[in-house]
Amino acid sequence: MTQLDTRTETATLAGGCFWCLEAVYEQLKGVEHVVNGYTGGQLPNPTYEQVCTGRTGHAEAVQVTYDPAVASYRDLVRLFFRIHDPTTLNRQWPDVGTQYRSAVYWHDDEQRLAAEEELEAARALWDDPIVTEIAPLEAFYAAEDYHQQYYRKNPHQGYCQVIIAPKVAKLRKEHLEALKA
Repeated sequence: MTQLDTRTETATLAGGCFWCLEAVYEQLKGVEHVVNGYTGGQLPNPTYEQVCTGRTGHAEAVQVTYDPAVASYRDLVRLFFRIHDPTTLNRQWPDVGTQYRSAVYWHDDEQRLAAEEELEAARALWDDPIVTEIAPLEAFYAAEDYHQQYYRKNPHQGYCQVIIAPKVAKLRKEHLEALKA
């Protein structure tokens, strides 16, 4: 019996509340794992409470581990520009602060180039200028356990019903072919 090549890659994205991004990406074909966390700041191993102050420089982000034979990095970034508003600086709907900024954190030059090209293509989707930051990933810190798989564990919580559920519904309507079987 031969072992299959199970090579995976990682994308790191920040687009407001990490619960929202996680709920969408964990439903896609080819996505194997999504971790909520913090990146882009100066403080090592920050806590949620520290990040919420807006003084650590970190953004709430997700790390998406995926099979590039099923879902490409470009697919993930293209979807990213459609499931959040990349034109609002440091804000996504009710969430306000630098920790809710829009950013793509690239892992290598190939990802950087793809992110820049997808940002350019996304300009046609939005009336206002896109403010998404594209920056190298320096460090990623996983959020506390209670933040992981939040929507799946808390679908009836108010924020989940009002903010996350409509994003998931939009994904299902517009990107049905990309969803897991």
